[in-house]
Amino acid sequence: MAEPQVIPVHVARDRFESVPELGRLRAEQPVSRLTTPAGTAWLVTRYEDVREVLGDATRFGNDPVDHRSYASIAVSGHSGEGAGTAPPRHGFLLAYDPPDHTRLRRLLTPEFTVRRIQRLAPRIERIVADHLDAMEQAGPPADLVPAFALPVPSLVICELLGVPYADREDFQRLSRARLDMGLPLEERAAAARASQAYMAGLVAKERRDPGEEMLGMLVREHGEEVDDQELTGVADLLLLAGHETTSNMLGLGTLFLLQDPARVALMREEEHVETAVEELLRYLSVVHTVMPRYAREDVVLGGQEIKAGEMIAVSLPAANHDTALLEDPGHLDLTRKIIPHVAFGHGVHHCLGASLARMEMRIAYPALLRRFPGLRAAVPIEEIAFRAFSVIYGVESLPVEW
Repeated sequence: MAEPQVIPVHVARDRFESVPELGRLRAEQPVSRLTTPAGTAWLVTRYEDVREVLGDATRFGNDPVDHRSYASIAVSGHSGEGAGTAPPRHGFLLAYDPPDHTRLRRLLTPEFTVRRIQRLAPRIERIVADHLDAMEQAGPPADLVPAFALPVPSLVICELLGVPYADREDFQRLSRARLDMGLPLEERAAAARASQAYMAGLVAKERRDPGEEMLGMLVREHGEEVDDQELTGVADLLLLAGHETTSNMLGLGTLFLLQDPARVALMREEEHVETAVEELLRYLSVVHTVMPRYAREDVVLGGQEIKAGEMIAVSLPAANHDTALLEDPGHLDLTRKIIPHVAFGHGVHHCLGASLARMEMRIAYPALLRRFPGLRAAVPIEEIAFRAFSVIYGVESLPVEW
């Protein structure tokens, strides 16, 4: 019989909270040893140290000495050629270092500026309203994840990229497999390759006949600068991250809000929506960590010596609950002044779609809670299944009634 899998400390949660051990490490041993499927890493838990690692692409890079990292294989599906060789130019932006990262990201940045994203607001409002209409028409009870939290960001990113929404069941299933750390590495890598094969077909179609959406735009305006592999990898990452992160925040965040009527009331008020969303992002921190970094030289971090080539993992929830960031990190205050949390990462790999995710949440949360003033969980919280061993935390389902 296979041994039960142990959830690593930086991934382990108790419903909405990280486990106490993570806080103890941050206070007593801020840079500590961590065992991962790829080998031993250094786990970084303090806010300032996490920002230092993520903000310094010169000393902390994505390319290890042996780049067959668990995260990059299972999420991107590329295993490379072995120790000492450069990773393939697969376009999976999170695995790139400058200057290639700079070159590819520069092509995408104009599409994700706050001003450009603002133009999407009316369409996002319509998508949200349509799904709320469908929920209302069907009547309670409903599972909020498939009825609202998952389809809203999925449809938005599909329309933005030019991905057929009719294909959502397949790409959502593959996305979940890629992010499920409980699955064997080979199964996760196979899901990644299948996802990229699907996206490669869309890229080939856009090469022949570019559409008006982002994929078509990249072909028309930058077709000579990126090859099909890079374009496939970029689009695959945008599709994966564009629906998984926001959908999990919508599901988990709604359940969290429903635990306290005062939270629900604040999220309904227009004047508090922006700060409330930022505080939820900080407090829940659904992305446990980022792609692993590797020390490019001997460094001292948090008083710990790290040798060149050693792997580093950072804990975003630990950093976002550090007293160095704010005095009372364990207290949720939806009216709190916005602070520089790291829920979207930091540095050159700061989430490209952060503005889009914020807009979706600022529209979706209040619309849901205004449409259904009596919204409540339909089962006790003890019966709700959480995504305990996933790269992105959330709930498997959320039965609600109103």
